[in-house]
Amino acid sequence: MFITFEGGEGTGKSVQASLLKDFLISSGVDVVLTREPGGTTFAEEIRKILLTGEPEKISPLTEALMYLVARTDHWERKIKPALNAGKVVISDRFQDSSVVYQGLCKGVDMNVLNAVYSSITNNQMPDRTYLIDLEPEIGLARSLSRNNSETRFEKMDISFHRKVREGFLELSHKYADRYLVLDGSLSIPEIQELIRDDLSNFYQLR
Repeated sequence: MFITFEGGEGTGKSVQASLLKDFLISSGVDVVLTREPGGTTFAEEIRKILLTGEPEKISPLTEALMYLVARTDHWERKIKPALNAGKVVISDRFQDSSVVYQGLCKGVDMNVLNAVYSSITNNQMPDRTYLIDLEPEIGLARSLSRNNSETRFEKMDISFHRKVREGFLELSHKYADRYLVLDGSLSIPEIQELIRDDLSNFYQLR
């Protein structure tokens, strides 16, 4: 099973993905937790370029292609082998983030994004996507309060982050069969409980 977490900055995706990994392991499930951009040595090097510095240092198309290069290595070296081995893969962000950030918000041709992605994965999509939805002002305040150098996207205008939120909600309607939207203003334990309850449809975890 391939599970992804999506959402804007500071919504708590990483925390929820990690908690879910721990829960599944305690339930006897073989799990791989990963992230994008990143997940492999090469992709992590690209991550440093993409997430640090000033917002305008990379053009939208170049940015999109860099994400796709990182995703190719991530998919071929980590995600696909784990899925083929029968493991559950949890990824903090995946292709939907490219669709929203570079496609819907920055105007990169969706045909380019989707064509390359299809070539990489043979059209394989996540089985379940958890969207943690939160007002961008709250998420940005959370993210910027951390001691973190990966703030290139946080430096973008608030209007951009509002478009990101709208873009993810748009995808959640388009792919309602695989998306579950979660209220990011709930507590961490409350959100995790909703995720675990949802996954009980796939695994006998209780």
